[in-house]
Amino acid sequence: MTTQPLRRALLGLAAAGALYGPTASWPASDPAYPVKPITIIVPFPAGGGTDVIFRSVQLRLQAALGVSVIIDNRSGAGGTVGTGFGAKANPDGYTLVASTTTTIASADAVYPKLPYDPLKDLVPIGTIGTTPFVLVVTPALAARTVKDFVGYAKANPQALNYGSIGNGSLSHLAGELFKQRTGIEMTHVPYRGAAPAQADLMAGQIQALFDNPPALLAQVRGGRMRALAISEPSAGFADLPTFEAAGIKDFKPQLWYGLMAPAATPQPVVQRLRAALDTAMKDPALRADMLAKGVTPWSVRPEVFEEHIRNDIKLWGGIARSVNARAD
Repeated sequence: MTTQPLRRALLGLAAAGALYGPTASWPASDPAYPVKPITIIVPFPAGGGTDVIFRSVQLRLQAALGVSVIIDNRSGAGGTVGTGFGAKANPDGYTLVASTTTTIASADAVYPKLPYDPLKDLVPIGTIGTTPFVLVVTPALAARTVKDFVGYAKANPQALNYGSIGNGSLSHLAGELFKQRTGIEMTHVPYRGAAPAQADLMAGQIQALFDNPPALLAQVRGGRMRALAISEPSAGFADLPTFEAAGIKDFKPQLWYGLMAPAATPQPVVQRLRAALDTAMKDPALRADMLAKGVTPWSVRPEVFEEHIRNDIKLWGGIARSVNARAD
């Protein structure tokens, strides 16, 4: 005789769920998640470094999640357009954001009207990898070591121009950090992308450039530019000393890649995505592919990722503000 009261109680709970349903994310919290394709917003053009890395991860995530994973390239304004779009997406776990140091750590200082708050509008899922920075110089410059380069700069304070892939880019801010760490003077020359910066370096119009290994390897091997040091070991530059080994302390600029979701995404969904990313990152073929592309696999817990983001915002944002770096 207790079935009727129980039934009425259950119906009452169901009615309450219907009444207050808008405040709960029933579909996103469903243990069956995911049940449809997931889109990763890559805020850079197809074929670029970030796009290539996430397309490598895409296949392994599909296998781990059991649904299709779609890459949606939404480039513009140094990656801030696509990141803003993803940050404002429905927080149901079906739209994620490919994040990098530039779009998350330095963008707030470089773009006066950033369409998202990196800490408030996005939640970390996990990291994928890092790529170091290499200091390359024109072959016409006599310097063959970092010590030579710093010595030349101090002896000739107006002689060196260094290029970057754009105002406020990490290659720009790495150059400014290098100046701070060494006490040298260099004039910054911004370009619209890596190709024109490299062309002017090889022609001797600028003397130095900070960039990532994948963009430089072919030119260095061809003798068209000379690599002096790297921020951390990389397979493509196995014999190149690190800046620390060359005597430059506390100079380890790196570009990282991570996966994030809109901030209100339910924790069970974030945890499911995190588990899938963990599985993907353990794939030996993926790790080998990333290393071949000059990216070191890097996988940490979301809370560690968030702390890393906060530290990088302080570092790169501080440097950007100190030199009044503004995006082109």
